[in-house]
Amino acid sequence: MTTQIKSTIPVLASLDIAESADFYTARLGFKKLSQYDDYAIVARDGAEIHFWLCRDRSIAENTSCYLRVTDTEALFKEFAENGVQSDPPAVRPWGMKELYVIDPHGNLLKFGEPA
Repeated sequence: MTTQIKSTIPVLASLDIAESADFYTARLGFKKLSQYDDYAIVARDGAEIHFWLCRDRSIAENTSCYLRVTDTEALFKEFAENGVQSDPPAVRPWGMKELYVIDPHGNLLKFGEPA
């Protein structure tokens, strides 16, 4: 019998754990599961994102996370209503309609659905 991988969970760099938790909950609709001085966990619709405290902004600015979703247009509208500035979703050459959001520390979130 082989071991199965059940899920993957991105662990993103955060320059300020409280600021990350607040952005993801207040602006992106995640729920805070836990928060410590140097680590936080948020979740939405069964997807988790973790954050680790990092002092080097260039790490976050060179990191991205891909989240498969069912409706990028609805997310774009929801996020805009919550004060998130981003370009509208666009169809990419690889056949995905994607919405890009950059968090306060530079992490790129790519929300995608089949075009």
